[in-house]
Amino acid sequence: MKNKIVELIEKNIEGLSTEDIAGLIEIPPKPEMGDFAFPCFRLAKTMRKAPQMIAADIKEAIGSVDFIDDIQVQGAYLNFYIKKDTFVKSMVDAAMADDFGSSTMGDGQTICIDYSSPNVAKNFHVGHLRTTIIGNSLYKIFTKLGYKVERINHLGDWGTQFGKLIVAYKAWGDEETVKKDGVAELMKLYVKFHDEAEKNPELNDEARAWFAKMEQGDEEALKIWQWFKDISLIEYKRTYDLLGMEFDHYLGESFYRDKTSDIVKKITDANLLTESEGAKIVDLEAYDMAPCLILKNDGSSIYATRDLAAIFYRKETHNFVKCIYVTGQEQKLHFAQVFKVVELLGNEWAKDQLVHIPYGLVSLEGAKLSTRSGNIIYAEDILLEAIAKIKEIINEKNPDLPDKDETAKKIGVGAVLFNDLYNQRIKDVSFKWEKLLNFDGETGPYVQYTYARCASILRKVDDFVPGEAIDYSLLTNQESMDLLKEISRFPKIVKDAADKYEPSVVARFSVDVAQAFNKFYNANRINVEEKDVRDARVTLVHLTKKTIKDALLLLGIECPEQM
Repeated sequence: MKNKIVELIEKNIEGLSTEDIAGLIEIPPKPEMGDFAFPCFRLAKTMRKAPQMIAADIKEAIGSVDFIDDIQVQGAYLNFYIKKDTFVKSMVDAAMADDFGSSTMGDGQTICIDYSSPNVAKNFHVGHLRTTIIGNSLYKIFTKLGYKVERINHLGDWGTQFGKLIVAYKAWGDEETVKKDGVAELMKLYVKFHDEAEKNPELNDEARAWFAKMEQGDEEALKIWQWFKDISLIEYKRTYDLLGMEFDHYLGESFYRDKTSDIVKKITDANLLTESEGAKIVDLEAYDMAPCLILKNDGSSIYATRDLAAIFYRKETHNFVKCIYVTGQEQKLHFAQVFKVVELLGNEWAKDQLVHIPYGLVSLEGAKLSTRSGNIIYAEDILLEAIAKIKEIINEKNPDLPDKDETAKKIGVGAVLFNDLYNQRIKDVSFKWEKLLNFDGETGPYVQYTYARCASILRKVDDFVPGEAIDYSLLTNQESMDLLKEISRFPKIVKDAADKYEPSVVARFSVDVAQAFNKFYNANRINVEEKDVRDARVTLVHLTKKTIKDALLLLGIECPEQM
């Protein structure tokens, strides 16, 4: 319907493209203001008329149209009232398609997304959840739009900290304890090193020496380092399994260590490398940025060098149209520096193809959480505790529910994901159990419960066949129309979420659909005796269930059939 309105307007005005008109068309905030509205402010300057007069002229030029009930001029707006049964049919037909919300805009193009990226031999704590959850959702959103997405876990698996850990392990560690306790034991050893190094600073020299051995390919040093890395990945993958997430590549900083010399040569050949206090830098003062450190004063590379190597490797390997980095906003300067160096090396694509997606902090306000070590909160602990709390609610309210464990997992993990993704990513996220696990309000469990309600209705009408012809005039009451209008927004919602790198657009849409459905449900009996009425209304139940499932999948959330 919107496309038809665009065509009508385009035929009767000059100076605006199809895309311009489509971008200007609005859905009025109140039904009495029409189904679509076209503002005429922008035309006033070129047409040298008042917007209201322009609207009136366009109305007269359009005249009578078979699918439009009425066109009204309201101020500077041209408001279109679509014939309701025609409008309903167009929305139902669109939403019924298997690929509703999908697009081919990304066909043949690749996007790399760098996210999660925990530091090896350190716990996967609650702070890592945000990058992991946001990055996974962006992967699903861009995939929905037809892009091939490379999911990259850029592990922090190289640097002097491993020299410290090797020193600590050889001095105070025990192989069996590390095997038994994993990353928790490695963290204890790391803390022990820093405590001891305060009393004996020479330990720092030993650590640097062991890291130098790693860089030189020493067999013993690399064997211990690889062991620490393998132990860490086992624990990280357990958390990823809980979240239902996978990666295409686990390529940490270590992967690029033999590629940094090429980066240094590129920068040197471009006359960008200068010396500062023994270190090698790229001076970015002309761009109001601190210098980008390329080589430390001992000649070793730093993470910026490895990030530069990663960009060129990814461009050469995947020929990306975008390379997206999902990290905390505290790394904004780092990525601005790195991207600017890529650009200064003669790569204009760096301006629009390299994207840093920052996000806010995580707080644990009011939350009583399980911990394994001091005040460190493991991501796995939060997920398991959410699942356990949902299991308690199920046992209290619906003890005979089948597959309780699997349902509790879907709801508990979904609640954590939704809590993170509902608010704009740049905002801080607070974990409050009473809000997180609430089955009412703007929460994951509320949307999942609406889905389960739809599933329950559909189980009771097993002779209903989705897609069969229905009487569209039976869905022209306000609640039905409002629900269909919400559902019909889905393709635009997916595109907006991608354009803004903002999964919260999808999360909020899912709540809007759930709320519109519950108003429809309360106003209309579904399983009535009149088959034509029942089938029309059940069609909306089917479309709601389908749309909620598709929307939540873009957030990484599964929907239980019963709750």
